[in-house]
Amino acid sequence: MQEFLYKLQLVRGDMLRTGPTAAEQAVVAEHFAYLQGLHAQGTIIFVGRTLTTDDNTMGLAVFRAESEDAARRIMNEDPAVSQRVMTATLYPFKVILQELKTDNRQLTTENSQ
Repeated sequence: MQEFLYKLQLVRGDMLRTGPTAAEQAVVAEHFAYLQGLHAQGTIIFVGRTLTTDDNTMGLAVFRAESEDAARRIMNEDPAVSQRVMTATLYPFKVILQELKTDNRQLTTENSQ
């Protein structure tokens, strides 16, 4: 498995400042459910977003896929992308350090693959 990152940015840049429309809110809920499903399958490594509300606001999804084509399908099937609430850019990626939480202990490991 290879690792990839897709960067998400809002199509309507002021959505976080002015609030989403009902349609946008529904798509964002579908987007979150989609990512939760990928996480439950073990595909997602992590997902997050910046806490800014300007034009540089972005979300990141780091995940595993068999190939770049498979990664692109995962990205393009994200409801926020397919319904054009967010744009996405795919990058090959490699996790180098990752915090792991096990039995209330925090470990930092290097991914040597």
